Amino acid sequence: MVYVLGASSLGESMREAMLPDNVNFLGLGVNPSFYTSLIVAGVLILFAIVMRIFVIPRFKDTPGKLQSILESIVLMFDKMNEENSETRAFMGAYVFSAAIYIFFGTMIELIGLRPVMADINACLALSVCTFGAILFFSAKTKGGKGALGALKDLTLPVSMSFRLFGSISSGLLVTELVYHYIFLSFGLPVIVGVLFTCFHAVIQAYVFSILSSLFVGEAGEPSAKKVKIQKTGSEQDLVSEE
Repeated sequence: MVYVLGASSLGESMREAMLPDNVNFLGLGVNPSFYTSLIVAGVLILFAIVMRIFVIPRFKDTPGKLQSILESIVLMFDKMNEENSETRAFMGAYVFSAAIYIFFGTMIELIGLRPVMADINACLALSVCTFGAILFFSAKTKGGKGALGALKDLTLPVSMSFRLFGSISSGLLVTELVYHYIFLSFGLPVIVGVLFTCFHAVIQAYVFSILSSLFVGEAGEPSAKKVKIQKTGSEQDLVSEE
């Protein structure tokens, strides 16, 4: 006979996965993902410092395996923005940093910690950063009218954050559901958890990077010039104007 926990217990497990109790941080109640975000950010910053001091100075003209892997990853994100020279320098670094943060902020679930992106505030913070870049490059290339035009897309950070939050949270719910049933609790939860975590980490990091590059690239494009044809006798002169 297969023993299955009650529906009320299942609902409670799901609620706890989506809405965990706050934990204390300097007297304030915060989502448990907040501590995870500090760990991920600290490890990534430390890793970047070590790479910059001890590894990058040893790079050679003929790259080794590690150098080739690192250069391929950086080049992949840089190519996302190569069509727009106005945003390429900044966005290449930004989407790379965001993707790495999302990836490791999700993969940390494999060692038993709550994913960073399971907190809607973390997703919203990244989306707001992207929207800030949209406003900046719109104002830079198109002036005040461009920035005002970008403000009409205020729903963009909301949609991006909910897309990211919903995808990461679905992995939590599926894993929690599998763990809830005793007859599935031998081996399968490990497989399901690892697959969902890896899948969401890679896909969501890539999707967020692509969307950020696309939206900011469009904002950084100069205004299209209108072409007006003036007829002077038998000749036609093309006059371009802003």
